[in-house]
Amino acid sequence: MHLVPTARVTRDVPDRLGALSALPAIDYADRFTLTTGAVATPEEWARAMFGDTPSPAEVLIWRGVLGFRLIRGRSPATVGGWRIGGRGPGWIRLETASWFLSANMLVQTGGGEVSWTTCLRFDRPLGRVVWIPASAVHRRLVPGVLRAAAARLTAGGRDAS
Repeated sequence: MHLVPTARVTRDVPDRLGALSALPAIDYADRFTLTTGAVATPEEWARAMFGDTPSPAEVLIWRGVLGFRLIRGRSPATVGGWRIGGRGPGWIRLETASWFLSANMLVQTGGGEVSWTTCLRFDRPLGRVVWIPASAVHRRLVPGVLRAAAARLTAGGRDAS
């Protein structure tokens, strides 16, 4: 029997997690955590969440709305068009930016959980203006992205139970 995974969100991102960000200052951060039996590395989780290249919906949101510069094509140095900016035991950091907004996504694993932390820096006032409505969509979509990634990893035989 498999339990339906639940995701929880917090806007209070601990300082130790903010330290994994490459941004010199963080203007917005949120963290979603999913309890799951799927076992995978942080990079495998990130690829299960975002793929090797961005989907058409991700291109619309990331490039069209947020203006992010995404890298085209598959590469071991990118996930979903975002550059892999750092990694360590239990975490990976994806990075991108637009002319008005810089972003890091941290994917962390451990203890039967996976977490997705989004950190943003508003490089221009437009960043805050654009992110206010975009953040509502972001917070609505993230739990489903985490659950879908868990299902993909579990279907691929990556279940600890």
